[in-house]
Amino acid sequence: MGAHFRTEIIDITTGHTVTARDVTAECEDFLRRVDAADGLLNVFVPHATAGIAVIETGAGSDTDLLAAIEELLPADDRWRHRHGSPGHGRDHVLPGFIAPHATLPVVGGRLELGTWQSVVFIDTNVDNPRREMRLTFLG
Repeated sequence: MGAHFRTEIIDITTGHTVTARDVTAECEDFLRRVDAADGLLNVFVPHATAGIAVIETGAGSDTDLLAAIEELLPADDRWRHRHGSPGHGRDHVLPGFIAPHATLPVVGGRLELGTWQSVVFIDTNVDNPRREMRLTFLG
């Protein structure tokens, strides 16, 4: 039995504000398009200033995460990396705290997330409103 491997790049618009965008629906749509069964979904952000988190959304956790990022990585002049908007250096540190990838279980063609878990695209880079996300299914 051979492996089922499919990959696709999804365009994401995050705008010009610090963003936590739920991309669970995009992941589920991809799994339907590729006729996924059992396997793994890898979600990868090919950017040096964004990450993927698996967290609860809608009850304040996503807003709390953005507040924690602002507290831990403030957009000020402390950063050595200085091109772009003021404090942009922190955007390049973000992937050290929120990885640019997540690998998630897929069972019966559906993401096996916990009750309150969502796949969330984290983008603190206000200079780049258009991003990409690579979804890869291996089953």
